[in-house]
Amino acid sequence: MSLLENVLQGFGIPFSALMSVIFGLMIVSFPLGAYAIFNSDIGDDIDYTFPLEKFDIFIAGVNIQVPLEYQIGDLFIIFWSIFIILFVISFLGPKKNFIKIIGNILSNEKISFSENYMLNIIKWFSILVLVSAVITIVQESFGIITEPPDTENNLILFLQISLAPITEEIGFRLILIGIPLFLIYSHKSSIKFFIKSLWTPYSTLHIYDSKKAVTIIILVGIFFGVAHVISGEPWTTGKILQASIGGIIIGWVYFRYGLAAAIILHWATNYFIYSYLFLISEINGVSIQNASAHSMIGTFEIILIISGIISIIMLFLNYKKSINSSIIQE
Repeated sequence: MSLLENVLQGFGIPFSALMSVIFGLMIVSFPLGAYAIFNSDIGDDIDYTFPLEKFDIFIAGVNIQVPLEYQIGDLFIIFWSIFIILFVISFLGPKKNFIKIIGNILSNEKISFSENYMLNIIKWFSILVLVSAVITIVQESFGIITEPPDTENNLILFLQISLAPITEEIGFRLILIGIPLFLIYSHKSSIKFFIKSLWTPYSTLHIYDSKKAVTIIILVGIFFGVAHVISGEPWTTGKILQASIGGIIIGWVYFRYGLAAAIILHWATNYFIYSYLFLISEINGVSIQNASAHSMIGTFEIILIISGIISIIMLFLNYKKSINSSIIQE
């Protein structure tokens, strides 16, 4: 039995428990987000019937305003439905569903993380939260504060947060990573193959050397971080490093597991987190900033950080195993 399998066996129950809890919290966030849009008072003097005359799309670092009349509730439910579909796809595939994989871990059966998208989404999400927490602590020790852009209305803010995982993943990952990967690694030229390669690059293209792919992912990730402070309504400069690391992680997940996994990972950092923040804000009558300091959010962070630590240990051991295997083959 390998060292990785020994570690997985030792962490089997707590790791499976953490993954299951996070998965359950994600499911609950779907109705919570709908409640925030359709039943809460976070919009103050406006509600889900409020009409908007333009649709903002953040494509590859450029903020594009499309003239389109719609109501907040109508647009939200369209994107909300898309997230549910992608969530189910991630739960079921590509080879085994999430519940089956968790059962295999608990029974100490040999598993491959590539067998289920959701397991990898939660793994990388927890790593992203862990890394973001470390970056925040280090930056604040040097007086670098990360603050979001000012927003006039929380209902519109939550709508924008809900749309971003799809519009930004299409702009940054699909266009800036997917198309270059197709041009570099493609061995066919049909429309069907092109679309399939954009959907799942790693399993579709002949990736004979991933160095070029990793370089593209890193460069686009850095651009993703910089775009947060130079485009549209900018964050403070403290967001650059945090968003860049997040962009690199999401870019890797897109490359390795496909667009659905990348969107749901981005969804987790946006919609999932903020659905609970707005719930706490609504119940306690406090601002979103004060809601982030609530004990419930603190508990979420602890769960994700512990999961992130275990996930990093497993990644390191898996990497070490692959290096040893390549040495033996040589």
